[in-house]
Amino acid sequence: MLGMVAERGSKEQWNLQQHLTLNESFMSQNVIKAANASARNGYILTQHPFHKTLKECLVSFTFDFIGLLAGFIFALFIEIFMSAPWIIATYPAILTAKGVIVGILTGRLSTSLHIGTIYPRFIRNTRAFHRLLEIIIVVNLIASLLMSSIAVIFGLFFWGVEVGALIEIMLNVVTTMALGLTISLLAAYISFFSFKFGWDPDVVVYPVMSSSADTLITLYYALVIMAFFFCGDMGKAIVIIVNVIYLAITALIVLRNIHEEEFIKSIKEVLLTLIIIAFIVNVTGTFLDRISTIIEERREVYAIYPPLIDMIGDVGSVIGSIATTRLALGLISPSLKDLKKLKGHVFGSWISSLIILAALSATSLMLNGLLTLQRFAWLTLILVTVDIIAIPLILLVSYLVSILTFKRGFDPDNFVIPIESSLADSITTISLLVALLLIPG
Repeated sequence: MLGMVAERGSKEQWNLQQHLTLNESFMSQNVIKAANASARNGYILTQHPFHKTLKECLVSFTFDFIGLLAGFIFALFIEIFMSAPWIIATYPAILTAKGVIVGILTGRLSTSLHIGTIYPRFIRNTRAFHRLLEIIIVVNLIASLLMSSIAVIFGLFFWGVEVGALIEIMLNVVTTMALGLTISLLAAYISFFSFKFGWDPDVVVYPVMSSSADTLITLYYALVIMAFFFCGDMGKAIVIIVNVIYLAITALIVLRNIHEEEFIKSIKEVLLTLIIIAFIVNVTGTFLDRISTIIEERREVYAIYPPLIDMIGDVGSVIGSIATTRLALGLISPSLKDLKKLKGHVFGSWISSLIILAALSATSLMLNGLLTLQRFAWLTLILVTVDIIAIPLILLVSYLVSILTFKRGFDPDNFVIPIESSLADSITTISLLVALLLIPG
């Protein structure tokens, strides 16, 4: 069986990475080593996927508590965010854009680590790793420009944003996202560390990074806005210089890879993903506004909202990422019936989410000074209801996106996590609205 995994991994390696300069013998040895490591660590040929997934998800989902910190940072800098009408309007777009970048990077890294086309290290890594970083740098800029443009269009109709603010928005968003590239390096480090430690990066990395990315990008955004509006000409000059440097680096990368088929293919696929997500983002805001009229001043619900949408997205990312890896290795076929082969992973991640949500409920109430048995029971019932409604939908979406993109010859890792995480925001928000209507406090 192990030989079959190594053989499948080798074939997929050559299909996906024909541009690598390593010779065939060395590549085959590398795939065999990766397969051996995967089998030894138990995340390809594991005998107990439920217990392993449950354990790893409980650890990685714990990072959703950081989502509470993102809300705290936002509240701390609220006066700065109120400096211009477009600042708050653009904030969700920045979170979405950064989520897309982290999702693409972690998805592709986890698959590549499994099949052996990327080594778990920064120094002397493969050409595939360096090209992935170049793609992320270019896509990061495209996402910055696209999401900020959408925020402007949305803001013109609903937030009182003027057309003249377009330049200011672009400068601040691009600078924020440029700083956000440090988050991508952190995601790579965690991917390498978890793989070498014997944990499955498909299960661990995105859940850890989703909340961490929200917190860090919120901090970066606040610092950039503060520099631009409150540090005079020096602050504006710094923001402009960062933009110029980032644009120059991106232009050099594009010129160097303009004739590389895989590079251009990846950019096109990610651009398609961003366009799809652009339509999804606006749905979330519409239903969130409806929720705010229902809960009014219920601080514990506002506090729980960021980690709640992270949690639902994390469960979808685990199944989607596992599916893309197993499709690449040939361990599952691109058919709906093979979802049953992942049932241990499905139930392990789902039960983990229920445990963490109960803990988040108590934490949110405690931080807001509202912890009583009655309030805890109500909020936990709300969260469990949301979980029961949203999880089956997002799991189905994740798996369907992975098999459909695979069938059409796309790289599923360019689509699965970005689309499912964005849909998770909308599905979770709608589910929360339904739960609040069914279970009034």
